[in-house]
Amino acid sequence: MVSAAGHAYPWDVLGDPDFPGRVAKAGLDTVTLASTYHSTRAATPLHPARRLVDARHAALYRPVREAVWDGHRLRPAAPDWVPEPDAFGAAAALLRSAGLRVTAWIVLTHDTRLGLRHADVAVVNCFGEPYPYALCPAHPDVRRYAATLTAEALHDIPVDAVSLEACGQLGVDHLGHHEKTAGAFTAYEKRLLSVCCCTACRAAWRAAGADDDGMVAALRTALSGGAPLDDELSALILAIRHAHTDALRAEVLAAARLAAPGAPVVLHASPDPWATGPSPGLTPTAAGDVDALLVPAWPADEATAALVRDATSYGKPVDAYVTVLSDVDRSALVAHVRRLRDAGAGRFSLYHLGLAPAGRQPFFADLLAAVLPHPRTGS
Repeated sequence: MVSAAGHAYPWDVLGDPDFPGRVAKAGLDTVTLASTYHSTRAATPLHPARRLVDARHAALYRPVREAVWDGHRLRPAAPDWVPEPDAFGAAAALLRSAGLRVTAWIVLTHDTRLGLRHADVAVVNCFGEPYPYALCPAHPDVRRYAATLTAEALHDIPVDAVSLEACGQLGVDHLGHHEKTAGAFTAYEKRLLSVCCCTACRAAWRAAGADDDGMVAALRTALSGGAPLDDELSALILAIRHAHTDALRAEVLAAARLAAPGAPVVLHASPDPWATGPSPGLTPTAAGDVDALLVPAWPADEATAALVRDATSYGKPVDAYVTVLSDVDRSALVAHVRRLRDAGAGRFSLYHLGLAPAGRQPFFADLLAAVLPHPRTGS
């Protein structure tokens, strides 16, 4: 049975009495709503009171409770661009009162504010260049922060499911302000530049019996056109990254299941074990720990369908993450979601209910009609 949900931010819902009706008209019964989120400048083309929201830093869209965060080195910030102290809670309540289901969308290790304030816990490449937007899971402080953030995102509020984004390490790719890296690196170079060489990762390499200085030198040599990284070093790097990812996920899932017992957990993930970013590469044990996998499926091509097909081999429901915001036209998007369904996607997450302008809002219903046997219809 194919199911679907649409993504949104709290500010899309709050102050717009027509939002639930648009969700129903799209044929959706579930909204995946951000409870924590990274910095962004977001369009709100259909909101009655605004057209843009400048979320200047990563934030927790729940009350930041001093008693909980006291003693934590890494702490979230509250958003001053939304008037409600519990923006997620207020928006979720509005959606649920309209008969809609709510999935809590939680972004974990993507936080530029914290990476700048605490550079020692940020991902660092082999040239010693930090990625301040990326918190490295090798650090216990990062894992503790992510687990507490998850618990607070879900504290004392009913949700129907939990969606975990960036539950692992981010790498070199980042859609930051005036990003000027597109096309500069090959896929292999991106892989090497996404290897974290922070103090905690280097310590883990040494604990495994490796020469960490030699590993950094080998990475730099490979990036400078010399000998590629040998298989033994590659395997060690990946195994240790996966061990840190597993440790992060274990702490986060324990917090999520305590705060929201019984709520299914969806993990943003890629079947490419080397993937970094919002959808990190699956470790050997990751799929077994969660209820479903959400796989990035924005490019409307055969390679994306192959990614979804690969994800189905893990034996869990696969949720294809599809955007209606690209320049791809309606017919191509319809063909895309059908191809993803045929590749094994049993669920669809559609991006983005608040960002889509009026001309693209009908695409939600169009895509659902293409893959759902009896899509829900609203007024």
